Amino acid sequence: MVTPSPLTAPADIDIRDAKTADMAAVATIYAHYVETSAATFETVPPTALVIEQRYNDLVAKDMPFLVATCDDQVVGYAYAGPYRSRWGYRYTVEDSVYVSQNQLGRGIGRVLLDALIEQATARGYRQMISVIGDSANAASIALHSQLGFKVIGALPSTGRKFDRWIDSVLMQRPLGDGSSNAPD
Repeated sequence: MVTPSPLTAPADIDIRDAKTADMAAVATIYAHYVETSAATFETVPPTALVIEQRYNDLVAKDMPFLVATCDDQVVGYAYAGPYRSRWGYRYTVEDSVYVSQNQLGRGIGRVLLDALIEQATARGYRQMISVIGDSANAASIALHSQLGFKVIGALPSTGRKFDRWIDSVLMQRPLGDGSSNAPD
């Protein structure tokens, strides 16, 4: 069992549940990663309306979706979604964490992921999976490692973007009692 350690956000950063009104800012943050990195295998940034629909789908399933704000501006976000749709996976979630490019290196991603772990655990989930685009994504791998995720494998050349093949790194972390007993 891995217990999350509460982390303190930078003094000017607040972590809260996301709102529909935050989705335009979320779309802007995500667009940067779609256009410039292999962190996501999407190649065309989704519109704010598409992001809002994704948010609504997650909220309807009682999945945690958080934002980090600075001076009331969204500077990062994290959410947990279903790992897979089949019933047997119902206690496992997959995380996503993105921070505005001008806020990187401040610990915002770590505080967001820590809060996401806490909320997913409180909802009764038992495992969290991270599917990290690009085995060269050292920052994301390090972030997840710091919060108790272990590398469980890599899928070579599973995506193609920027005219190159890209690996996916799989990381996993138990939540709450993990697999030590049956869920309630």
